[in-house]
Amino acid sequence: MNFFELLKVIFLGIVEGITEWLPISSTGHMILVDEFIHLNMTDEFKNLFLVVIQLGAILAVVVLYWHKLWPFHIKQISKKTQAMLDRQPAVSRGILTFVEKFCDKDKWILWFKIIVACIPTILIGLPFNDMIEEKFNNYVVVAIALIVYGVFFIVIENYNKKRKPVCTSLQNLSFKTAFIIGLFQVLSVIPGTSRSGSTIIGGILAGTSRTVAAEFTFFLGIPVMFGASLLKLLKFGFSFTAAEVIVLVVGMIVAFLVSIVAIKFLMGYIKKHDFKAFGWYRIVLGILVLGYFIGKTMLA
Repeated sequence: MNFFELLKVIFLGIVEGITEWLPISSTGHMILVDEFIHLNMTDEFKNLFLVVIQLGAILAVVVLYWHKLWPFHIKQISKKTQAMLDRQPAVSRGILTFVEKFCDKDKWILWFKIIVACIPTILIGLPFNDMIEEKFNNYVVVAIALIVYGVFFIVIENYNKKRKPVCTSLQNLSFKTAFIIGLFQVLSVIPGTSRSGSTIIGGILAGTSRTVAAEFTFFLGIPVMFGASLLKLLKFGFSFTAAEVIVLVVGMIVAFLVSIVAIKFLMGYIKKHDFKAFGWYRIVLGILVLGYFIGKTMLA
């Protein structure tokens, strides 16, 4: 693989790292970038790369939020709790002792909420994923989705000015709200929608603060992206050339590093600003995309 091809991979990793977490559609941007930057790879591998590169982005969430996500710890059991455990049958005592000593119950509950939020995507999104990729992976759908959800962001933020969030921490996030956010995540199967954009909109409408909506979106991406990448790898097979391995590794490393910066930027930004700027960006980009491809078609 030559140096120019490596630069293309690095650029794609940068685009993925930025757009995966900002609500502006990573898939939509990757489709558009592919119009101008073509990897010298087979179409099958390129489709795999555009999904698996997301593993680098999601690893940034795991690293940054490890303290909020890792559900195990070691703590001393109080005498009162130990006395209660001693009265339990042997099997129950062993299980409850393990839970008390090694499990962080609040974090386990958070993971159960994440699982609940994934159910709509598993039941609705996955069965139609291949069909959607075949029918909707084009510039018209991407541009329309960019514009429509850009308008949604502006309208919802105007509506949200008069409301106070009822959920301001992940601990207060109910299973019902998590499921509602999961329903909005299903919308992201349409290219150009943005997984983070749709789930953040869902969270805000369900009454969460912007911070809670963004953080839960990050966490929800962990099983979703790992699952999507695993399915792509199983479908492609695990037989790669040396060049393909380099492309995947470099792309994921760049996406990981850029994602750390993008996530920190977004969390700092939303503490002082709303999402309207992202809405306007989507609208302008969608119009430019439509104009470019319509012009290209007319000149062809």
